[in-house]
Amino acid sequence: MLAATLLLPMSALSHQPTIPHDVPPAYQAECGSCHLAYLPSLLPESEWRSVMRQLGKHYGDNASLDETTRLQIEDFLARNAGSRRLMYFGAGDPPRLTATAWFQHKHKRLPTAVWSDKRVGSAPNCAACHPEAERGLFNKFDVTVPSGYWGDD
Repeated sequence: MLAATLLLPMSALSHQPTIPHDVPPAYQAECGSCHLAYLPSLLPESEWRSVMRQLGKHYGDNASLDETTRLQIEDFLARNAGSRRLMYFGAGDPPRLTATAWFQHKHKRLPTAVWSDKRVGSAPNCAACHPEAERGLFNKFDVTVPSGYWGDD
């Protein structure tokens, strides 16, 4: 019983996100025009609703949408949100994928300098290291960390 309890957090953290089948065109058009249209399973419903309520001050930008489009995207995110709260612990306010326990666990071996490397830009730029991120694929064997961080100069 104790072993199962101790393994639960790691199994929750090993979650592999997937692209839902019901992605509305507005999600890719609006959200994907500035950054990767993140997989809804990367945050729980409450966090996505928080993000969508604050579009006027969306991480330093005004990403306001007309109410119909906003509700369509919020409904999509809520329907497909992650359900394992442990994964998302520490997302902050506003919620940041890069602050979640899941993200921190998955990237714990990376040197801090990777995030400021000009080839990466910042931690939310998934596609800098995950070439299949747009397709929702984050296979640990298909990662391209910029050279120099693993002694491969």
